[in-house]
Amino acid sequence: MKIFFDGGYSPAGMEYALVAGGRTYMRRDLGEGTSMAAEWHALIAALTLANDLGLAEALLLGDAAAVIAQAHGAIRCPPACRDLSARFHALPRPPQLRIRYIKRTQNLAGIALEAIRR
Repeated sequence: MKIFFDGGYSPAGMEYALVAGGRTYMRRDLGEGTSMAAEWHALIAALTLANDLGLAEALLLGDAAAVIAQAHGAIRCPPACRDLSARFHALPRPPQLRIRYIKRTQNLAGIALEAIRR
């Protein structure tokens, strides 16, 4: 199953959205932080959702290239997000988990976040 994820930061604080199986999941009360931290929260939520749904195969799709590269270990995670990275890596994994970058215009979760800001 495809799970789209996106995090963002607004004057109200960090937020994220997920889209999976035609359903949108949002959380807007994550407190103060950065856009990158919000993306990590979204990725953690996407993996948690995949586990909660009992998926054997999950494709997590997001537009935060840096966070995806950090999750894959291709680049270092900045000190401010290391705790979030550790939380992500400590979570159980579906047997077939993939995390991929997509363009912002293709990210259904990003589109959902933009819609609630209008």
